[in-house]
Amino acid sequence: MSEHTASTATAEAERPTATSKGTLLGAIFLMATSSIGPGFITQTTSFTVELGAAFAFAILVSILVDIAVQTNVWRVIGVSGRRAQELGNLTLPGLGYVMAGLLLIGGFVFNIGNVAGAGLGMNIMTDLNAKVGGVILALVAVGVFLSKRAGVAMDRIVILLGALMILLTLYIAITSGPPVASALKNSVAPETFSALAITTLIGGTIGGYIIYAGAHRLIDAGVTGPGRVRELTHSAILGIIVTGIMRIILFLAILGVMHAGHVLDSEGSKAAQAFELAAGNVGLRLFGVIFAAAALTSVIGCSYTTVTFLTSRVRTSPRTTNLMVVGFIALSTIIFLLIGAAPSQLLVFAGAFNGILLPVGIGVIMWVAWRRRDLLNGYDYPKWLAALGTAAWVLTIYLAINSIQPAIDLVTG
Repeated sequence: MSEHTASTATAEAERPTATSKGTLLGAIFLMATSSIGPGFITQTTSFTVELGAAFAFAILVSILVDIAVQTNVWRVIGVSGRRAQELGNLTLPGLGYVMAGLLLIGGFVFNIGNVAGAGLGMNIMTDLNAKVGGVILALVAVGVFLSKRAGVAMDRIVILLGALMILLTLYIAITSGPPVASALKNSVAPETFSALAITTLIGGTIGGYIIYAGAHRLIDAGVTGPGRVRELTHSAILGIIVTGIMRIILFLAILGVMHAGHVLDSEGSKAAQAFELAAGNVGLRLFGVIFAAAALTSVIGCSYTTVTFLTSRVRTSPRTTNLMVVGFIALSTIIFLLIGAAPSQLLVFAGAFNGILLPVGIGVIMWVAWRRRDLLNGYDYPKWLAALGTAAWVLTIYLAINSIQPAIDLVTG
């Protein structure tokens, strides 16, 4: 039996599970919560402080670009039934291995940061030592992949924690009383324009492993083939919308604090200060919950997606895959305990690797969409969607250049 035939057979066998709302929601929230990590919260807060209400425009533009890219990636991967690196190897022999290597380096470094973020969140939430808190949440992530139904467990925990983050942040946004009218006006007519903010948000939402997390989850669950285009497209769009909702309400929460005349200090976490100013000690503890949840879901999403780039859905058993994910989490946690957190220099280099991977991966996707109908099981790919994705791909090249330069400056400086 050929690999493609075996893949199709596997998809058919898993079809009842794949059609469940839980699996689709799980893929949506896996992608969304993978992007809503410690860096997401820090970036959103920093740009809100810098740009004020005008940051709404950057959020809107980034959401539209993200939808264009994400829809193409999920549709091509889902219709083909092949993971991104497999498409890479079929496009150019060896390219998939390069993609996997880039993602492994970036994913590992950022996962150390995710574990560190989990520890910080636990410290803010409970005053527990950050290293102890990081280990506890890492063990929670390990428990997900050691469970008998790891896929279902992963779906449920990312949905639960994703909803929790949104609801708690919404509470703070309402409490802080943001100038919603001003934000709405600036979303289409910004008082200040920042290309850096837009490119940073796009890279943070679909950069590195994030864009593949939900798509790989869906094909692992059997949502593949031309007959699943509707589900794939809707899931991709909803994933970006969920991320956008979290970004918007976090932006409004911080904006409300600033509108009230408060000044956020440069020392410590500006986001934590904003939550405390909005709702006192309760707000600070809620921020700890949100930060810990964001870090935990990022650990899960990063670890799972990285391992899917190193394994085969057909040749690697689910048990082996789950054990590899556990090993990835364990190694990230051990390094965190030894060094405390990923050094800023390593994070810059990891960002550069993610910046390179973004246009390479999307380039592969768009090549398949335009030229490799044989890999799409005869599916007639919409030209308008391919054109939209290609335009977004050009933007990712610009993002790659921006992410590589800081690494070069770090070496030469």
